[in-house]
Amino acid sequence: MRLTQHPIIQFKRDKKIKFYFEGQEFLAYEGETVAAALIASGIKVFRYSRRHKRPRGFFCAIGKCSSCLMEIDGIPNQMTCIRLVKEGMQVKRQEI
Repeated sequence: MRLTQHPIIQFKRDKKIKFYFEGQEFLAYEGETVAAALIASGIKVFRYSRRHKRPRGFFCAIGKCSSCLMEIDGIPNQMTCIRLVKEGMQVKRQEI
């Protein structure tokens, strides 16, 4: 689900790295955000709304909303849209 061609932007793909989402191993490219790696891996639900438990997905992509907040390496409330994925990173959904 990654973009591979674009009429204006060129995509530089750095080396592949492994990260974990809710215990499952996924591959990402060094230099991409956690959110981009999740979306490319087919993960569309980033969290659930507090009141109605409705699924929430990727929204603003610039760190201005709370739709992409997840727990990363045991630290809650990390904005996955601006946080770069790292080798061995542990990511999971959280209750907000």
